[in-house]
Amino acid sequence: MGAMDCTFTHIDTRKRPLDIRFSRFAAGLIMSVFILLTAFPTQAQDLERLIADAEITGVTLAIIDNGEVSEVRAAGIRTTETNLPMTAETVFEAESLSKPVVAWIALRLMEEGTLDLDQPLSELAAWSDAQHDVRYQRITPRMVLSHTSGFPNFRAPGQALPILYEPGTFFTYSGEGFLFLQHVLEAVTFSSLEELAFKYVFEPFGMTSSSFIWQSDYGSRIAVGHTDMNVALDKFVPQTANAAIGLHTTASDYARFMIGVSQADDLGRRLTRELALAQVDALDGVFWGLGFGIQPTMDGSALWEWGDNAGYKSFAYIEPDAESGFVMLSNSANGMLILHEVFEEVISGPQTAVRWLNYEQYDDVVYQLGRRLHYRMLSGGLEAVRADYEAAKSELPAEAFVEEALNALGYRLLRQGMIEEAVGIFRFNVELYPESGNPYDSLGEALLAAGNLEEALENYETSVRLDPGNENGVAMITYLEAQIEADSQ
Repeated sequence: MGAMDCTFTHIDTRKRPLDIRFSRFAAGLIMSVFILLTAFPTQAQDLERLIADAEITGVTLAIIDNGEVSEVRAAGIRTTETNLPMTAETVFEAESLSKPVVAWIALRLMEEGTLDLDQPLSELAAWSDAQHDVRYQRITPRMVLSHTSGFPNFRAPGQALPILYEPGTFFTYSGEGFLFLQHVLEAVTFSSLEELAFKYVFEPFGMTSSSFIWQSDYGSRIAVGHTDMNVALDKFVPQTANAAIGLHTTASDYARFMIGVSQADDLGRRLTRELALAQVDALDGVFWGLGFGIQPTMDGSALWEWGDNAGYKSFAYIEPDAESGFVMLSNSANGMLILHEVFEEVISGPQTAVRWLNYEQYDDVVYQLGRRLHYRMLSGGLEAVRADYEAAKSELPAEAFVEEALNALGYRLLRQGMIEEAVGIFRFNVELYPESGNPYDSLGEALLAAGNLEEALENYETSVRLDPGNENGVAMITYLEAQIEADSQ
């Protein structure tokens, strides 16, 4: 995620009454012990085997059945630095699972008459981050919650916040929009997001381990994020709330939130219907409501959201009236590799949302080839990769050998900062698929990262020649031509 340039109010969590904080923790602990005692050991063992096959550091899975958290399974470890086991009480960085929580707060404020979903946010509180573009004055809460604000997901570090599309016209997933909404919610209520979340979400739904602000007991329960090679990352410790990505929670806590929203009382039923109403077509069978993705089912609209931060992956899904669902939290960049299999076991229905996300799958032969070659690169370099690529043809089915296998490997190496190695892999892919535009585009990106602007330009030009519809390539050609000219002066 990009850097955040917004300033939020710091909250002293000691303002919470001590008896409330203790009772919330005690209630959650009792519930978790009960859940652990009723879990099925064979299923937990299956999860252990699954994450071992996918090389996932750890996972906690809360399963929803008939409106209750019926089971919590925990597998793996919290961090490779201590090897402490994952438990039902482990706290995770929940990334974009923050957004539905903020959406519910906004709907509660709408219910109270504090907020109008179709009133421009700028009329309630100006936001200096976007004031340079007058179109920001047309952005409403409904647009933010349905991801039609026109903002990007996050701005590039050090750059002004752009509006990419006319507000209200296209689905463009945006964390920046939620930061704008947070700014306004805090201004009109004279409260922090943490205080609003405690009032409208955490306390009503019994979320005893959830917060947008780092809590003192998180240190002994936190799951540390890991790379796809199981290397522990530095832990983000939020001192101010962030509506887009800042929530910390447990799988069972977030499952209680999903149940609470789905089975809202009479007062909240209208709000549930509101957030489950499709606002925009996100394509490929998925729609977006207010804060949630919508997967149509035979019984109505299933609600879902996913999260993807460095070292963490998450997914939450619930069917109408909380008949079934699950929350999966992982502290591994590989976390989504098993999503399709978990969904099949728990829901056993159409995986529209899973297909829309389009993550790699651990049991896909294309992924397996790329993973195999990744290890070969680390142990023997590019020549070893070339040799093993040929050797693998006698061991893996022919459908594994497509351009995406090496392309995905190249990008994994880029993410690890192994730029020279990524360039080598993309060059190899170009050799294998000289008539396809995508390998040249990827090689251009790696060469740009390596500082080789002229060769990057050549590869983008080849990519566009082979694939005239490559809009990214066209944009990069314009950028590189300008950059090369500027450097020559």
